[in-house]
Amino acid sequence: MAAEEHKDFMQLLRQRRSIRRFEPRPIEPDKVTVLKEAVLRSPSSRNLCPWAFVFVDDKNVLAALSEAKPHGATFLKEAALGIVVCGDESVSDVWIEDCSIASFVAQCAALSLGLGSCWIQIRRRQRSDGTPSEVYIRDVLGLPENWHVESIIAVGYPAEQPKPIPQDHLKNEHVYDNHWGHAHTRRER
Repeated sequence: MAAEEHKDFMQLLRQRRSIRRFEPRPIEPDKVTVLKEAVLRSPSSRNLCPWAFVFVDDKNVLAALSEAKPHGATFLKEAALGIVVCGDESVSDVWIEDCSIASFVAQCAALSLGLGSCWIQIRRRQRSDGTPSEVYIRDVLGLPENWHVESIIAVGYPAEQPKPIPQDHLKNEHVYDNHWGHAHTRRER
Protein backbone atom coordinates (compact mmCIF):
# COMPACT_ATOMS: atom_id res chain seq x y z
CA MET A 1 0.00 0.00 0.00
CA ALA A 2 1.44 3.34 -1.04
CA ALA A 3 1.91 6.18 1.45
CA GLU A 4 -0.64 8.24 -0.51
CA GLU A 5 -3.35 5.74 0.44
CA HIS A 6 -2.81 6.62 4.12
CA LYS A 7 -3.13 10.34 3.50
CA ASP A 8 -6.80 10.62 4.41
CA PHE A 9 -6.37 8.88 7.77
CA MET A 10 -3.21 10.80 8.63
CA GLN A 11 -4.94 14.03 7.67
CA LEU A 12 -7.73 13.17 10.12
CA LEU A 13 -5.20 12.52 12.89
CA ARG A 14 -3.45 15.79 12.15
CA GLN A 15 -6.71 17.76 12.20
CA ARG A 16 -8.38 16.03 15.16
CA ARG A 17 -8.71 18.30 18.17
CA SER A 18 -11.07 18.24 21.14
CA ILE A 19 -14.07 20.44 20.42
CA ARG A 20 -15.99 21.81 23.39
CA ARG A 21 -18.12 24.45 21.66
CA PHE A 22 -20.80 23.47 19.21
CA GLU A 23 -23.16 25.21 16.81
CA PRO A 24 -26.82 24.91 17.82
CA ARG A 25 -27.89 22.66 14.96
CA PRO A 26 -28.76 18.98 14.73
CA ILE A 27 -26.73 16.33 12.97
CA GLU A 28 -28.35 14.90 9.86
CA PRO A 29 -29.79 11.38 10.31
CA ASP A 30 -27.56 9.90 7.58
CA LYS A 31 -24.47 11.11 9.46
CA VAL A 32 -25.75 9.59 12.71
CA THR A 33 -26.24 6.32 10.81
CA VAL A 34 -22.61 6.44 9.67
CA LEU A 35 -21.47 7.07 13.26
CA LYS A 36 -23.45 4.04 14.43
CA GLU A 37 -21.86 1.87 11.74
CA ALA A 38 -18.41 3.20 12.64
CA VAL A 39 -18.63 2.25 16.32
CA LEU A 40 -19.99 -1.19 15.43
CA ARG A 41 -16.98 -1.73 13.17
CA SER A 42 -14.54 -0.91 15.98
CA PRO A 43 -11.86 -3.53 16.59
CA SER A 44 -12.56 -5.79 19.53
CA SER A 45 -10.32 -8.38 21.17
CA ARG A 46 -11.30 -11.85 19.94
CA ASN A 47 -14.30 -10.12 18.30
CA LEU A 48 -16.20 -10.39 21.60
CA CYS A 49 -17.66 -6.90 21.21
CA PRO A 50 -18.23 -6.22 24.92
CA TRP A 51 -19.54 -2.75 24.15
CA ALA A 52 -22.89 -1.08 23.67
CA PHE A 53 -23.62 2.49 22.65
CA VAL A 54 -26.42 4.83 23.67
CA PHE A 55 -26.87 7.63 21.12
CA VAL A 56 -28.47 10.60 22.88
CA ASP A 57 -29.85 13.61 21.00
CA ASP A 58 -32.59 14.58 23.47
CA LYS A 59 -31.53 17.98 24.86
CA ASN A 60 -32.96 17.23 28.32
CA VAL A 61 -31.01 13.98 28.56
CA LEU A 62 -27.84 15.67 27.26
CA ALA A 63 -28.27 18.35 29.94
CA ALA A 64 -28.64 15.68 32.62
CA LEU A 65 -25.58 13.79 31.34
CA SER A 66 -23.57 17.04 31.34
CA GLU A 67 -23.84 16.94 35.14
CA ALA A 68 -22.14 13.54 35.41
CA LYS A 69 -19.01 15.11 36.87
CA PRO A 70 -18.02 18.58 38.08
CA HIS A 71 -15.38 19.29 35.42
CA GLY A 72 -15.05 18.37 31.79
CA ALA A 73 -18.66 17.49 30.92
CA THR A 74 -20.71 20.69 31.01
CA PHE A 75 -20.21 21.34 27.28
CA LEU A 76 -22.19 18.17 26.52
CA LYS A 77 -25.45 20.08 26.98
CA GLU A 78 -24.54 22.19 23.92
CA ALA A 79 -23.62 19.19 21.74
CA ALA A 80 -26.08 17.83 19.19
CA LEU A 81 -25.26 14.25 20.17
CA GLY A 82 -23.72 12.31 23.00
CA ILE A 83 -22.47 8.77 22.40
CA VAL A 84 -22.39 6.92 25.72
CA VAL A 85 -19.86 4.09 25.40
CA CYS A 86 -20.65 1.20 27.73
CA GLY A 87 -18.91 -2.11 28.38
CA ASP A 88 -19.71 -5.43 30.01
CA GLU A 89 -16.73 -6.84 31.92
CA SER A 90 -18.35 -10.30 32.03
CA VAL A 91 -17.98 -10.51 28.24
CA SER A 92 -14.29 -9.59 28.04
CA ASP A 93 -11.42 -8.86 30.41
CA VAL A 94 -10.31 -6.09 28.04
CA TRP A 95 -13.64 -4.27 27.81
CA ILE A 96 -11.91 -1.01 28.81
CA GLU A 97 -9.52 -1.23 25.90
CA ASP A 98 -12.27 -2.21 23.47
CA CYS A 99 -14.48 0.67 24.64
CA SER A 100 -11.55 3.08 24.40
CA ILE A 101 -10.90 2.03 20.82
CA ALA A 102 -14.60 2.46 19.97
CA SER A 103 -14.56 5.90 21.57
CA PHE A 104 -11.69 6.99 19.37
CA VAL A 105 -13.24 5.43 16.27
CA ALA A 106 -16.35 7.54 16.99
CA GLN A 107 -14.17 10.66 17.17
CA CYS A 108 -12.38 9.94 13.90
CA ALA A 109 -15.65 9.08 12.15
CA ALA A 110 -17.19 12.32 13.41
CA LEU A 111 -14.29 14.37 12.05
CA SER A 112 -14.51 12.59 8.69
CA LEU A 113 -18.15 13.77 8.51
CA GLY A 114 -17.26 17.41 9.21
CA LEU A 115 -18.24 17.17 12.88
CA GLY A 116 -16.30 17.97 16.03
CA SER A 117 -16.08 15.83 19.13
CA CYS A 118 -14.63 15.57 22.60
CA TRP A 119 -14.06 12.56 24.84
CA ILE A 120 -15.61 12.86 28.29
CA GLN A 121 -13.99 10.36 30.65
CA ILE A 122 -16.53 8.68 32.93
CA ARG A 123 -14.89 5.51 34.26
CA ARG A 124 -13.34 6.19 37.67
CA ARG A 125 -14.78 9.72 37.87
CA GLN A 126 -17.13 11.13 40.53
CA ARG A 127 -19.73 13.81 40.95
CA SER A 128 -19.21 16.63 43.46
CA ASP A 129 -21.14 14.67 46.11
CA GLY A 130 -18.85 11.63 45.72
CA THR A 131 -21.34 9.54 43.73
CA PRO A 132 -19.56 7.67 40.94
CA SER A 133 -20.33 9.30 37.59
CA GLU A 134 -21.13 5.87 36.20
CA VAL A 135 -23.86 5.30 38.81
CA TYR A 136 -25.40 8.67 38.00
CA ILE A 137 -25.40 7.92 34.25
CA ARG A 138 -26.77 4.45 34.87
CA ASP A 139 -29.74 6.08 36.62
CA VAL A 140 -30.24 8.74 33.92
CA LEU A 141 -30.22 6.21 31.08
CA GLY A 142 -31.66 3.15 32.82
CA LEU A 143 -28.56 1.04 32.12
CA PRO A 144 -28.45 -2.51 33.50
CA GLU A 145 -26.25 -3.00 36.58
CA ASN A 146 -23.66 -5.12 34.75
CA TRP A 147 -22.82 -2.37 32.25
CA HIS A 148 -20.02 0.08 32.94
CA VAL A 149 -19.62 3.49 31.31
CA GLU A 150 -16.20 4.19 29.84
CA SER A 151 -16.86 7.54 28.19
CA ILE A 152 -19.28 9.87 26.51
CA ILE A 153 -18.29 11.33 23.16
CA ALA A 154 -19.82 14.78 22.65
CA VAL A 155 -20.47 15.37 18.94
CA GLY A 156 -21.72 18.31 16.92
CA TYR A 157 -20.88 20.95 14.39
CA PRO A 158 -17.85 22.81 15.76
CA ALA A 159 -18.24 26.42 16.84
CA GLU A 160 -14.47 26.63 17.25
CA GLN A 161 -11.57 25.67 15.00
CA PRO A 162 -8.44 24.92 17.04
CA LYS A 163 -5.34 24.69 14.89
CA PRO A 164 -3.71 21.29 14.43
CA ILE A 165 -0.71 20.54 16.63
CA PRO A 166 2.40 21.42 14.59
CA GLN A 167 4.73 18.57 13.65
CA ASP A 168 7.58 20.13 15.64
CA HIS A 169 5.42 20.08 18.80
CA LEU A 170 5.05 16.29 18.75
CA LYS A 171 6.80 14.54 21.62
CA ASN A 172 9.32 12.61 19.55
CA GLU A 173 11.29 11.86 22.72
CA HIS A 174 8.53 9.37 23.59
CA VAL A 175 9.37 7.17 20.59
CA TYR A 176 12.32 4.80 20.62
CA ASP A 177 13.93 2.80 17.84
CA ASN A 178 14.65 -0.87 18.50
CA HIS A 179 15.35 -0.54 22.24
CA TRP A 180 14.20 1.59 25.14
CA GLY A 181 16.29 4.71 25.43
CA HIS A 182 17.32 4.88 21.79
CA ALA A 183 15.39 8.03 21.02
CA HIS A 184 13.65 8.23 17.70
CA THR A 185 15.16 10.80 15.45
CA ARG A 186 13.11 12.22 12.67
CA ARG A 187 14.50 11.15 9.34
CA GLU A 188 13.92 13.62 6.52
CA ARG A 189 13.45 12.20 3.05
